[in-house]
Amino acid sequence: MFCLLKLTLMPVLLGYFLSLNDLIVSSFELTVHVGDSVLMGCVLRSTAEKRVTKVDWIFSSGEHTKDDYVLYYYANLSVPVGRFQNRVRLVGDVLRNDGSLLLENVEEADQGKYTCEVRLEMESQVFKKSLVLRVLPEEPKELMVHVGDSTQMGCVFQSTEEKLMTRVVWMFSSREHNKEEIMLRYYPNEVLVGYPQSWGRFQNRVNLVGDTAHNDGSIVLQGVKESDAGSYTCLIHLGNLIFRKTVVLRVTPKEPQTWATPVALRPEILGGNQLVIIVGIVCATIVLLPVLILIVKRTHRNKSSETSTALVRSLENTKKAQPEKHVYSSITTREVIEEDSSEKSEATYMTMNPVWPSLRSAPNNPPGKNPTGEMPRTEQTF
Repeated sequence: MFCLLKLTLMPVLLGYFLSLNDLIVSSFELTVHVGDSVLMGCVLRSTAEKRVTKVDWIFSSGEHTKDDYVLYYYANLSVPVGRFQNRVRLVGDVLRNDGSLLLENVEEADQGKYTCEVRLEMESQVFKKSLVLRVLPEEPKELMVHVGDSTQMGCVFQSTEEKLMTRVVWMFSSREHNKEEIMLRYYPNEVLVGYPQSWGRFQNRVNLVGDTAHNDGSIVLQGVKESDAGSYTCLIHLGNLIFRKTVVLRVTPKEPQTWATPVALRPEILGGNQLVIIVGIVCATIVLLPVLILIVKRTHRNKSSETSTALVRSLENTKKAQPEKHVYSSITTREVIEEDSSEKSEATYMTMNPVWPSLRSAPNNPPGKNPTGEMPRTEQTF
């Protein structure tokens, strides 16, 4: 009998100490940006009328890291722990088995796995619900837009719970005046005012484009004016819970349209490498320019010398092609008297000295004529 009782109680005791009877709910995944807020739901769906005695929120950044406590609730006391202090609070109604947690001003180090553990009165089971939080870089808090353009301003409240927003309000504050004015508001649950309403000078220029069923209250502002520059604040209400986000809008004058040819277009600012390359090319050109000029001059001289040589050779070939004609100078005669015993004879000898015509006189004096224009005469007397 004792052995049978022992075998019956052992699994119960092991389940109590080792949490073998824990009820684990499948995990969710949320993606947020740095600086945003996120609602991590932890609602126990139970028909038993038993109150929650303890709620623990535990954080794990990886598989091989030590778990850290984020917040614990016990005896009607909620205590944030560690680096999550002043950034987390229990927003669920514990009396209704709701241990939801709000994490504000999300940091990059907050990425990881969050587990909610709920214990009921007189229950050995521990109900667990986990979610994975992905953290993206911070969205720009300032928007730049030209006059006349349109711009979209996002406002999304991430949550694992199917809690519909009860109200969306957009407020505007100019740089000159710190007083906020309502530019748009939306009450989805009200029958009479079930559509977005724009106010004041933003009327007919602002539209709600976000999916309100998923807590998205993003808007689009059309026809931006210079007076629209300032701060825009979005307020999303989920019952008593309010999510707040602010965006700064800067408006610049619209650039005038100018018609210009591609040559007249304004050049882009050169980068450091491009500037160095251009300076190097200019310096190399300055250094090599004298060398290039010298090479061109030498080439021109060589061509001129070759042309002169070719002309001289052409003239020589022309001379060789015609028969050479000698021009003889005046004849000098000398008389020699020889006496012979038998008879007396008189002989005249002629000495001819050839004279070559010069190049200058060659074209003007035809061959075979003397400078007077007459043919040279040769006289011989024997």
